Amino acid sequence: MKSENKLIGAGLLTAITASLCCITPVLALIAGTSGIASTFSWIEPFRPYLIGLTILVLGFAWYQKLKPQKEIDCDCEMDEKPKFIQSKKFLGIVTVFAIVMLAFPYYSGIFYPNTEKQVIVVDKSDIKTTEFKINGMTCASCEEHVNHEVNKLNGIVNSKASYENGNAIVEFDKTKTNETEIEKAINSTGYKVTDKKEN
Repeated sequence: MKSENKLIGAGLLTAITASLCCITPVLALIAGTSGIASTFSWIEPFRPYLIGLTILVLGFAWYQKLKPQKEIDCDCEMDEKPKFIQSKKFLGIVTVFAIVMLAFPYYSGIFYPNTEKQVIVVDKSDIKTTEFKINGMTCASCEEHVNHEVNKLNGIVNSKASYENGNAIVEFDKTKTNETEIEKAINSTGYKVTDKKEN
C-alpha cells in the first residue's frame, strides 16, 4: 500500500512540475510580483517528458488498484475497508487534479484581467508599430502576462505577444509612450527584450 501512495504522490508531483512554468506567471500576477513570472521557464523543454511520466505513473497506479487481488487462505481477520488515501475514489481525485494541472496552459488566459482599453487616436501619423524580440516566454500564459503589463501603459493601441515567435508586436501612440517604457514593462515580467525593430 505504501508503494501505491508513492505512485500517487509521484503522479501529482510530475503533473504540477509539468505546468509550473505556466502556473508561475498567473501566481505572479495574483501576488503582484511580476518579476518572478519567468522563474520556471527552464522547465518547458522537459514538459513532454513530465507529461509522459505523469501518465505512466498514474496508469501504473490504476493498474495496481484494478488488478484482481490474489486470494490468500488465512483465518486471520482482514481489514475490509481500505483507508480513503488508498481508495479508488482518492486515486480518481488525484487523476482529475493531474489532468487539470496538465491542461493549465490551455486555459490559463482566464486568470488575466481584460486590459484592453478604448484608445482615441488624434493623429494616425502618431501611431507606431514596433516588434520586441523577447527571451524566456514558453506558453500562452507568458504571452498573457506580457500583454497585461504592456497594456497598463497609456497610449497602447494593441499588444500581441507570441511565445512561438518569441516576440511582441506593439502598436502605440508615440505622443503618449515610447519604446523604452514598453521595454521596461516587458522586462518587469521577468522575460527579457533582446532586440527591437520598427515595423
